[in-house]
Amino acid sequence: MKVFFIALMCLLFSYPIFAQKEDKIATIYIDKDGVMRWSDSHSEASFYGVNYTLPFAHAYRAMNYLGKDHKEAIDRDVYHLSRLGFNAYRIHVWDVEISDARGQLLENEHLNLLDYLISKLKERNIRILITTMTNFGNGYPERNQNTGAFTYLYDKCQIHNNPEAIAAQENYIGQLVKHLNPYTKQSYKDDPFIIGFEINNEPCHSGTPAQTEEYINKMLAVLKKAGNKKPVFYNVSHNMSHTEAYYKTDIQGTTYQWYPIGLVAGHTRKGNFLPYVDQYDIPFSNLKNFDKKAKAVYEFDPADITYSYMYPAMARTFRSKGFQWITQFAYDPMDMAWANTEYQTHFLNLAYTPNKAISMKIAAEVAYLIPRNQKFNTYPQDTIFDKFQVSYLQDLSVLNSGDRFFYSNNTIAKPIAPEQLKSIAGCGSSPIVSYEGTGAYFIDQLEDGVWRLEVMPDAVQIQDPFEKPSLDKEVVTIAWNEWNMNIKLSQLGENFKVAAINKGNHFNKISNGTSIAIKPGVYLLTQANYMPKDKWDVNTKWKNITLGEYVAPEARAKTFSVVHHPDKVIEADKSLQIEANIVGPAFPDSVIIYTDKVSFWSDKNPYIKMNRTHGYTYQATIPAVMIGEGVFRYNIIVCEGSKNYTFPAGIEGNPLDWNFYQSKYYESRVVSPTSPIELAKITDEYSDIEAYGVPETSYITRKLNVSNLTESNSLNFNFKIKDPDARFFWRKYIRDYVSTRRERLQQAQYVCVDIKNTEGIDNLKIGFVTSNGFTYTSKVSLNDKGVIRVRLSDLKQDVTTLLPSPYPTFLERTFIPDTQIPFKIGDIEILQISTTDNITEKANIELGSVWIE
Repeated sequence: MKVFFIALMCLLFSYPIFAQKEDKIATIYIDKDGVMRWSDSHSEASFYGVNYTLPFAHAYRAMNYLGKDHKEAIDRDVYHLSRLGFNAYRIHVWDVEISDARGQLLENEHLNLLDYLISKLKERNIRILITTMTNFGNGYPERNQNTGAFTYLYDKCQIHNNPEAIAAQENYIGQLVKHLNPYTKQSYKDDPFIIGFEINNEPCHSGTPAQTEEYINKMLAVLKKAGNKKPVFYNVSHNMSHTEAYYKTDIQGTTYQWYPIGLVAGHTRKGNFLPYVDQYDIPFSNLKNFDKKAKAVYEFDPADITYSYMYPAMARTFRSKGFQWITQFAYDPMDMAWANTEYQTHFLNLAYTPNKAISMKIAAEVAYLIPRNQKFNTYPQDTIFDKFQVSYLQDLSVLNSGDRFFYSNNTIAKPIAPEQLKSIAGCGSSPIVSYEGTGAYFIDQLEDGVWRLEVMPDAVQIQDPFEKPSLDKEVVTIAWNEWNMNIKLSQLGENFKVAAINKGNHFNKISNGTSIAIKPGVYLLTQANYMPKDKWDVNTKWKNITLGEYVAPEARAKTFSVVHHPDKVIEADKSLQIEANIVGPAFPDSVIIYTDKVSFWSDKNPYIKMNRTHGYTYQATIPAVMIGEGVFRYNIIVCEGSKNYTFPAGIEGNPLDWNFYQSKYYESRVVSPTSPIELAKITDEYSDIEAYGVPETSYITRKLNVSNLTESNSLNFNFKIKDPDARFFWRKYIRDYVSTRRERLQQAQYVCVDIKNTEGIDNLKIGFVTSNGFTYTSKVSLNDKGVIRVRLSDLKQDVTTLLPSPYPTFLERTFIPDTQIPFKIGDIEILQISTTDNITEKANIELGSVWIE
């Protein structure tokens, strides 16, 4: 008993000490002007990071399918989030997986994993915003699994005005914020690293605005009764007719999303989307109390693209509008990122999308360094801002400050103060680092003569990551290869010592001048003859990491993959350059090209050898005499040891084998150099032509009209009109159709559109969107059906319509440039045709081929 009493007294007296330490951790409050501030310094706060969903739904189940330990997977991903410099994490909790029909909180594995994740984020100094409910199922991209939770009992648009549903939510949300995290020993409401709560994810309010106001106030009352003193946020970018009701409540923060180029295209989108992210205008900013609420971005992403130039531009625009919390949706768990199954339309992971990840790291610095509400010029005058640069043509983001130099792709930009550099992060090569590998790398100064180098393995995209997903389909593969890395740092000099410190890596050498042959891993680089002032080793703590930590996926390239996109059109009597990315378990002994003319019986089959130019890129030039007329067909054969692999079939064997039977080829159509440039030919119901209504409540239906013996195919379009001012657009990405016909393009005078039939439409605008993101059109009359010829010299700079339409729906649908840039035919990337006048549902139009002559 005495021992117990002494232990109890020690515990009681020690509690204030722990509490005092906890009190020293700064928290977030929102002042009377709607500004998020730190409790200790009262300075403005700024957060940037990601959503990440591994404790729930498909990501949770996928870890089971793959036999991965959930907590170990979380450890791996949180380390990478730290390396990318994030200080923010947001999640919409799947209430369907941690509650029952009455809203009772379930202490199950999902909640335990969320608790564990929160504890690991805290260790990396990452703050957390919890959205308490999603109010939808847990299936996507699979089917929902009925857990018996209250959300499954009510329609999402009724759940906020049904008394029984509201009672369940009150029960649930009160328990959730009081829930004690077994790893942190703190409740959610008391954890200083949880900055606040958003009540629910993208609510759907079908009742009256008064009911919405009443619902929010009930949730606020429950949170207050539960003891919550943290800021409470609410989504204001949905249910526009209810916006005024949101600002009548005592919520302290408001949340928004931004998907500037739509969602779920089903393929990779291409083009210059910088005009799409130039502004984020909020039409209800004049409402009473608007300026009293903090602004947070709960989700954003330029979906369906692999480019690395967009994130910093979006962060810049968010900061210009006063946003202080910015979290992308969603970061892919590394252990399943190779398939991109979690959210098909999003794709972000340090190991598997290194360029985008480094762009996110740069965007985080934008959020931290750009003052809130700072104004910028209109695109393209804002592509260089403060210490940052973005470029569509180079697919590049850059941070270039005195002590930091980050770049998402190859760059010729020079550090402004190379002698002051303390941190480098990049992909590809720069004036500081030359590197052929495709993975990201980080070079950080520990002290004057000591640096930490972290090198990720190579990521090579082998399929379109935005097509229909499957865990049976790999979209990006990983290869571990040794590459030469040339590091030109005056603070490091030449012949520096290189010592591996990650587990299982025993590399220990001296550089050859400034060059080292390096494999993926973590290394200490020490200046020649320098004696470190501090001890640096595998266990040394530095910032939010331990020096010896290293997380990377194992090599996945067990078989060869050839990534090659044949030119759609090539010109006769001209040589053809072919380029392919080839990755496999080793570098091939050789790569050759056979045309479809080779034969097992012939002793003199012509072939062309492909040469590796850099990294995984191979090139070859096909002489004009081998191309012929009509369609040029060919195979790429990868030779390694005694085995051959033929593509595009991707099978073992060689077209010269007696029993080789496959008949798949890469194909390019061969045309005369003087022939018109075909932009669109109707071959099926879609023919790569996208049709849009603006606003999107109005839309177009289509029907394929099959050709007879004298006429080509056409598409007949009809209109469903919900808005009398609706306009309609037809678009096609055509860069691939003109890139091989530059000389003919420069000689062109007309763009021609075959109008088979039209009714109820008097005029059209016909033109192009160019690589600068600007639109050039000419208005034409539709007096009779037939071929309309528009002079290219008549194309004038026009408003750029943002297609597909952005979310949220209140955003502008057009970009109006204030810079005049002359039209250049060589810059065209997208064909665009649009209506100009109000039309009725009786109208229709029948479109045939489109070409340039």
